[in-house]
Amino acid sequence: MLRLRFTDNLLEAGTDEAGRGCLAGPVVAAAVILPDNFSHEVLRDSKKLNPSQRNELAEIIKDQAVCYAVAHISPQRIDEINILNASIEAMHKSIAKLNTQPEYILVDGNRFKPYKEIPHRCIIKGDDKYFSIAAASVLAKVDRDNYMQQQAEIYPSYHWSSNMGYPTKAHREAIRSHGISPLHRLTFRLLPDAEQLDLFDK
Repeated sequence: MLRLRFTDNLLEAGTDEAGRGCLAGPVVAAAVILPDNFSHEVLRDSKKLNPSQRNELAEIIKDQAVCYAVAHISPQRIDEINILNASIEAMHKSIAKLNTQPEYILVDGNRFKPYKEIPHRCIIKGDDKYFSIAAASVLAKVDRDNYMQQQAEIYPSYHWSSNMGYPTKAHREAIRSHGISPLHRLTFRLLPDAEQLDLFDK
């Protein structure tokens, strides 16, 4: 089972992002502060859960959390500042939206920039080690998947309802056939290099 706390007596927020490796759509981050009595046998890294488990857990997290928040960074902003900076900006925005300011921040991964003067700790694979990071992972993933499913109704050619914007074969074939959409990240390798040049020349 995952651990609840990294510190002994500080109010901790866990934060994580979803959609970093996608070709289209926003990068989405969540921040979560959990109560001292929180525990759940199933909660872990959202990538290791099926959609039904994630959706069920998202409702439990929202109901039991001290507070939580989710933030989106657009594809245009990703292209402007790069995906690493956009992921960190999304996490900062989600922390800023919390109703209660944390005293310590747990971050999934190994890269972060200080938020205000709040101490933080980067934890590799933290979403499979700490409940608060796992909870943030689930909320970010569920929110982003819901958003991409909505966008799939507007742009049905790209099969986002199943690939969520990730670089699947079907997604890339759709880009070849239909070109790019307003949600595609233009600084990403949407197609092999020669084809990508042709794509932007159209």
